[in-house]
Amino acid sequence: MADSRRGFLLRAAAGSGALMLSGCTSLSQQSWVVNILDEVENLTRRAQRLFAGSHALAPEFAKADIAPNFRANGTLNPATADYAAHAANGFADWRIAVGGLVERPLSLSMADLHAMPARTQITRHDCVEGWSCIGEWTGTPLALVLAAARPKPQARYVMFFCADPMGDPSAGAPFYYESLDLLEATHPQTILAYALNGAALPVENGAPVRLRAERQLGYKMAKYVQRIALVENFNQINGGKGGYWEDLGYNWYAGI
Repeated sequence: MADSRRGFLLRAAAGSGALMLSGCTSLSQQSWVVNILDEVENLTRRAQRLFAGSHALAPEFAKADIAPNFRANGTLNPATADYAAHAANGFADWRIAVGGLVERPLSLSMADLHAMPARTQITRHDCVEGWSCIGEWTGTPLALVLAAARPKPQARYVMFFCADPMGDPSAGAPFYYESLDLLEATHPQTILAYALNGAALPVENGAPVRLRAERQLGYKMAKYVQRIALVENFNQINGGKGGYWEDLGYNWYAGI
């Protein structure tokens, strides 16, 4: 029954997102509709944290449950000249800048991430399109990275800026980005993953490093992460909704 309900909710979420993007834009922009949707989103977030606990774990699985081939979501290859150059040298020069509202800005190489304590977890990826897949992820707990950067008191959200353009960048297409609040960002299962099923992360799954936030739907788990910024709000960031798909009508909170 739980799986059936989850499947229904996922299909409903996908359907409502598609509806918003394919003909209901004018309705979704009405102030009373926006207010209702925002309140439903806030209620969902409060309910999850009230009944499940702020740091309750997402289900973890056995090795026998791992899918033979982990299905990739979103971009399969950023296909920019810069990304191709990084891939050609095994991402040896890839760095993740950590800045914004922090006391100690960081610039982390992949070697730096590998040198930090790691977490391995076998979890299920739930896509807003309605499919799921189980894989084993290894990476650096994001909480450790944030602790090293020392967030300032006014920091409320963590932004993830990525290397995959959502269209032709020469024509002004934006690059993918996402966000989490600090509570979800410091969750024990929120990691900067660099390995999938015991091997280096493949390009189609976000190489060299992607976000895994296991209590969220797949579109929250940014791939090809290049920059992390702590902010107080989203007002001056792209469309002001906290993520690429959110700017197009998806809910910012995508807890499952």
